[in-house]
Amino acid sequence: MSSQLRQGMVWLHTWAGVAIGALLFVIFWMGTLSVFDREIDRWMMPATRLSVPAQLPSLDATVLPVAERLAGAAPRWSIRLPDERTPVFELRYTDGAGRDVRRHLDPATGALLPDAGSVGANGFFFPFHFSLHLRAARLGYWLVGVAGMAMLLLLISGVIVHRRMFTDFFTFRPRRALPRATLDLHNLTGVLALPFHFVVTLSGLVIFFSIYFPVAWQFAFADDARPKLAFEREAFGRWQRPKAGEPGALASLDAMLATARAQWQGGRPYLVRIMHPRDAAAYVEVRRSVAGEVGMNLDIIHFDGASGAVLQRHTAQPVMAVQRFVAGLHFIQFRHGLLRALYFVAGLSGCVMIVTGLLFWLQARRGRRGSAHGVRVVEAVTVAATCGTLVATLAFLIANRLLPDMPARATAEMQVFFAAWAVALAHAACRGQRAWRAQSWAIGALALAAVVLNALTTGDHLAATLADGQWAVAGVDGALLVIAVVATMVTRRLGRVVQAEAPAASATGAGGG
Repeated sequence: MSSQLRQGMVWLHTWAGVAIGALLFVIFWMGTLSVFDREIDRWMMPATRLSVPAQLPSLDATVLPVAERLAGAAPRWSIRLPDERTPVFELRYTDGAGRDVRRHLDPATGALLPDAGSVGANGFFFPFHFSLHLRAARLGYWLVGVAGMAMLLLLISGVIVHRRMFTDFFTFRPRRALPRATLDLHNLTGVLALPFHFVVTLSGLVIFFSIYFPVAWQFAFADDARPKLAFEREAFGRWQRPKAGEPGALASLDAMLATARAQWQGGRPYLVRIMHPRDAAAYVEVRRSVAGEVGMNLDIIHFDGASGAVLQRHTAQPVMAVQRFVAGLHFIQFRHGLLRALYFVAGLSGCVMIVTGLLFWLQARRGRRGSAHGVRVVEAVTVAATCGTLVATLAFLIANRLLPDMPARATAEMQVFFAAWAVALAHAACRGQRAWRAQSWAIGALALAAVVLNALTTGDHLAATLADGQWAVAGVDGALLVIAVVATMVTRRLGRVVQAEAPAASATGAGGG
């Protein structure tokens, strides 16, 4: 390979990383948390810390009356059935003000549980990962898409510029000078999880192909009067019919679920959605669970609401089956605790790879003539995007344990997150390089505080949750304690670096005087 090409790849790798690295870290961090988003929900919603009974109650006798009472006036409502990760019935509907409502029901009796008052990790971290909560003109989706394409460029250019990739796999010298140790860690995490980084980035782009490459389906369905509807019907099984405008009653949901299981040869339903409830033209959509396989199947059956007869059955066609398999590799909704844990670790390695790359760039340019302003800006953004994101995440969890019951509690939790993030950015802009150690200390303190607050507010301390087999809650507490320990170690290491640099800075100042 020519040196000119290699130098070009070095330039591309460096500046693409600097330009998009902060955003990539946020996306990777939120994606890593989303691996266990429903387990974090159990931590954030203590009323859902239940066990799935061996035999679920009748939907007709227990869940349906509650759903009709709460969501009877809504144009649609849905029930997610309990499983190992979400061991409660989950009712979703739109209230009279147009707001999305989520309530949980006891898996054994169907009784309504206390309102969680929180969107949880599944409602905040997960959509943050792919949309950044920027909905206007789908701006968040496009920013994430640009970041994904930049990540592919970084991975490819990184492979080209590293001549000793196999050696990098075994090289990590933590006791060396900070720039050398940082580069070693960047190379190690990049090489160790390279296949994961490539697959998860490419699959993320494939999932939203209809947004990033709409010309494909627009061309294929150009002859249809309503091309988007035709595409969604054929690709994703969307089916609909208008209201009759006459009152009607629902047939047995239990019977519909039994029919779905029979048609899927034992496949388990996970979602029941009722469209036009209390109308004569009501229909029921039943979706098959994706927990038993890698691919996210599109097995859907639509039933007539009044008679319970099958109206339409959809199964993914070959092209969409491939797309859904790729999507399954990214979403990892399948049941496999060990594999999910490996995804989590690989996601963390991506976060480390990104932040160490940015740190190495900063360390290499500190003190260069004419670069002080640029370094300060990049440093402030990097601190806020890395340490600040962790601080905001932990503040979000602490707010969940401290805020009282109130109508806008979920909104208040999210406001705490963004307020903490803004404070972290302001602190980084003011303190510069010193912000790393201060925010690392804050991460350790907040992580420990979250564990203590969970024990104080719910009584479910780590020893109790381990004894009761509450693995999801215990796992979150355990992860928080690990974060606290690692943050403490990083804070101490940064303190030693500051102490080592102080005499050198003093000597330089004395010599210059």
